[in-house]
Amino acid sequence: MTIPTSNAAAPLEAANANPQKTPDPSALKGGDGRSPGKLAWQRFKRDRSGVISAYVVIFFFLVAICAPLISKVYGKDPYTTYGQNQEGLLNDFGFPIKPNGGISGDFWFGVEPQLGRDLFTFLVYGIRNSLFIAGVTTLLVTLLGIVIGVTAGYLGGKTDYFIGRVIDILLAFPSTLFFIAFWPVLISILVSPEEATPVWLTVTSLILVMTAFGWASIARLLRGEVLALREREFVEAAKVTGASPARIIFKELLPNLWTPILIQATLALPMFVSAEAGLAFLGVGLTAKTPDWGVMLQRGADVYQDDITFMLFPGVSMVVFVLAFNLLGDSVRDALDPKTKR
Repeated sequence: MTIPTSNAAAPLEAANANPQKTPDPSALKGGDGRSPGKLAWQRFKRDRSGVISAYVVIFFFLVAICAPLISKVYGKDPYTTYGQNQEGLLNDFGFPIKPNGGISGDFWFGVEPQLGRDLFTFLVYGIRNSLFIAGVTTLLVTLLGIVIGVTAGYLGGKTDYFIGRVIDILLAFPSTLFFIAFWPVLISILVSPEEATPVWLTVTSLILVMTAFGWASIARLLRGEVLALREREFVEAAKVTGASPARIIFKELLPNLWTPILIQATLALPMFVSAEAGLAFLGVGLTAKTPDWGVMLQRGADVYQDDITFMLFPGVSMVVFVLAFNLLGDSVRDALDPKTKR
């Protein structure tokens, strides 16, 4: 008699053949377990335009930082009037004798008309000064925008209303025209007409004025973000547990605001570079004695009909830097916010 085979072992054999895998803890966290910062970094590295722009921006900052070393190795400085001290560089009309602005092995970018300063070191130090002014202004604008924007959004009520109206006025105010009109008046009050305006006073006034009119946009953005975040569950939970307003702001709100803050800062710096150069080009701000992008463009505009070379190097370098930094800002935004696609 044949004993029938039981089918009870079949499910066990099937289970042993295809065992269920234990869920990967990293999968439960989302993705491969990497932090949001690492994911953003991976997205940024895949953006070729962003990587190239980052290298270009780093190059300009290295040039600015190493300006004294470059000048020492090059063997010239931006203040010596070589055209007036050496014969054979400028003609009787004050223009370079050699073609293309006097470009040669001794003067890589030529010499400046009339004064005869070396344009290569003048440009290197101009990049240094322009990036310093724009960088400090961006830092101050970002800090002031964070403080005012977060304060208005978190407190709300009359404080939010008052700050909102101030922001509206500043955004509608023609800051460039105001600075052009009142900066000479301010300088005349601080410095007597017989004395030359110190460079530090000019730089300080530029930074303060651009900061005073530049914080409104980032403050308005952060105010809107905080108004939305303060109604979220994690903020309400922190309030219920008795957390102080300072703890809520620093532990709950600010960690969720770093993305818009970083994006706004990367977009603000090239804007301030252009603004400072524009003021210098209009004759307000840094004078012709101080190396600056705007000063070089102003000097080049006076003689470009005779030789376009004097506007070529400062113009191209400034366009490249501003374009690269704007592309870098777009890439940073796309990396931090994967929902945005170009």
